[in-house]
Amino acid sequence: MASRKRSGSGTKRPKEKVVHIYEQLCRGEDPKLLSIQFWEEFFLLQPNMDMLECELLKLNPEQYSSAKQNILNLFTECIHTLSFGNSKRVHNALQTIAVFIHFLFRKQTGTGGNANDCHNGATMSLNNTLVPFITINDIEDDMRELLKQLYNILTSNISTDRPKVLCLKILLIIATGIDNVNENNLIEFIIGQNLFEAFKHILSDSSLRNLHGHDVVTLLTILVNYRKHEGSNPYVVELSLLADELALNGYGQVISCVLTMFCKQHLLSLTELTTSSSWFSSLSNIVGNMFISDELCYRSQQIRANNALLLALYEAIHLNRNFITTLAHTQADSTPPSPCNTLNINDGSPDLSAAAILDASHYSTNLFVALFQYCSIVMQDHKSELSSTNLKLCLLILTCIAEDQYANSMMHDTNLTFKVSLHRAHMRHRKLTSEKVSKPQPLANTLLDLLVEFIVSHLLKKFPIELYLLCVGIIHRVIIYQKRCRVRIAYHWKDLWTAIISLLKFLIYQEQNLMKRCNIFDLALQVINIFNLFITYGDTFLATTNSYDELYYELNREEKVFCELHAMVLRYASMQDCEYKEDSIRLLNALSNILAIIKHFQMKIKEWLASQSLSTPTEQQILEQIQKNYDLTLKLQDSLDQYERYSERPKHVIFFANLVKEVMADTRKTVYYLVKESSKGTIVECLPGAVSVPSTSGDTEVGMMQSSS
Repeated sequence: MASRKRSGSGTKRPKEKVVHIYEQLCRGEDPKLLSIQFWEEFFLLQPNMDMLECELLKLNPEQYSSAKQNILNLFTECIHTLSFGNSKRVHNALQTIAVFIHFLFRKQTGTGGNANDCHNGATMSLNNTLVPFITINDIEDDMRELLKQLYNILTSNISTDRPKVLCLKILLIIATGIDNVNENNLIEFIIGQNLFEAFKHILSDSSLRNLHGHDVVTLLTILVNYRKHEGSNPYVVELSLLADELALNGYGQVISCVLTMFCKQHLLSLTELTTSSSWFSSLSNIVGNMFISDELCYRSQQIRANNALLLALYEAIHLNRNFITTLAHTQADSTPPSPCNTLNINDGSPDLSAAAILDASHYSTNLFVALFQYCSIVMQDHKSELSSTNLKLCLLILTCIAEDQYANSMMHDTNLTFKVSLHRAHMRHRKLTSEKVSKPQPLANTLLDLLVEFIVSHLLKKFPIELYLLCVGIIHRVIIYQKRCRVRIAYHWKDLWTAIISLLKFLIYQEQNLMKRCNIFDLALQVINIFNLFITYGDTFLATTNSYDELYYELNREEKVFCELHAMVLRYASMQDCEYKEDSIRLLNALSNILAIIKHFQMKIKEWLASQSLSTPTEQQILEQIQKNYDLTLKLQDSLDQYERYSERPKHVIFFANLVKEVMADTRKTVYYLVKESSKGTIVECLPGAVSVPSTSGDTEVGMMQSSS
């Protein structure tokens, strides 16, 4: 009997029976000659996924023709077993199907990621010509039947959830086979067999959602992005029209748990960092920087691992008008879904009770709170490209939220107040307060605090102007909502005014560097229009009349900034060959009211100082003069309360295409490994990027069972 040399010794041990059968199949031997009931007996054997994949991949061009029919028969019999086999046979058949699909993609792409010219199936070189090994046509009927069987299992009431776990993993293997989702021909079978009802059923059931929620949401996100802008995608239509509150709540809860656990781990890491600081940590700054670098690298990978669920949140908010409405209601079921990517594979289920950061028992169900805190953590990483991508996605989500009437109504409801911990970056020019949790306030206040923090903490040499345009645009939308609905919130507006004036200072002083790379006039115009909103319509949303006085005081106190900005804009507007001349002219016109206010009050204040023989007035004296001298005429600015509605096309299409590729690659790295882990008797649930997945390309030491034959 064939045997295999034991690693590290000169002895040999019997070859595992199932491996011996794999070798026979790959040699083209007829399995039914061994036994009439060969397939029934075969699926009672525990699959050795590594060895099956190895045997399939090492087929040379001369062997492929004889092995092809056996491999196709194996796939067909696996699918047949799903209908009539017992639970053990079904489990073994699902694992074998996972190997088959994974093998097809590896043969198709060479590496399991980037597709080559052939998209119809695996190819081999025979006589210097590329010939198809297994094509779509070869497995077309089997794939349709497979999807029907997977749907039946997902919607069945079987006592064990293991088959459902493997079904979803197989669907993820199919959906993430290659980086470019639009080039994945196998995904057409999932599109053809609409699984949305099965997904909705899982998300609506708390026990099913806890086990399978993450896989379902990730899968839905990938399917929604399949040829998203090319034609009718049934998953886009179904997600857009979904009105089932239980399903929408479940969808949001999966995402909320992931963000919550990430925030919890961040808080734990801060606590550990504080308690572990000692004399040893001060011995060497070099060593300290090494640990900081490792920590930032780890954090960046964790942030990237959240892209799939954040993308899912974006798609739900962007496509479904009922989603935010549903989020506003407190869910009775607060059980967290499957453990998220911030946990190691061996960690237990997350304990959300320790993560309470707001004074409400339904924290784990409040997605907005978790999202705001998550954004504040991501904002602290200034240098990582991964964090920048994640942060842009967060800001796009916040943009969609800021345009939603119901979301704004909820965020501005003074009866819904929360204590939210917004993390702030360490900066040399300011001291962080010891208070970690804000006072109870409406979510609109927290959102403005979050955006103010971004503005003051990202004035970098490598200026992220795209992120600033999104950030300022969100502020603009929130204020427009307050103006239109005459909503007055008790917010400390001076923080916002100070932040955006600091932004204008930065644009002025970095003019030479920034003008070479971007259009700073567009951003400056948004900032000035925010001031114009306060000046023109402040009486409709400012909580007190004193707020107007404080606004005019700040404009006059920072008179130098606005005068320098005017001089800079005037210079570019007078240039004949200025690339941004039209934008500079619009900004010049927008400055007119601010300059008129400054000129008017500067003159009044100087006259009063002269009459009082004073040289240095107090803040209170200036405010008194402002209150007495509102007799000025201002120009009515048009379209201050208008903005361009968010649209994914065409500006952000490339961004989302690249983001989906990252999600596909990260998911693919994890999902096949988890299927192999299921053969060890436990189903491991985690998110993409959560575990270190061993390479499948090298030699793998596989435990062997002694053959019974």
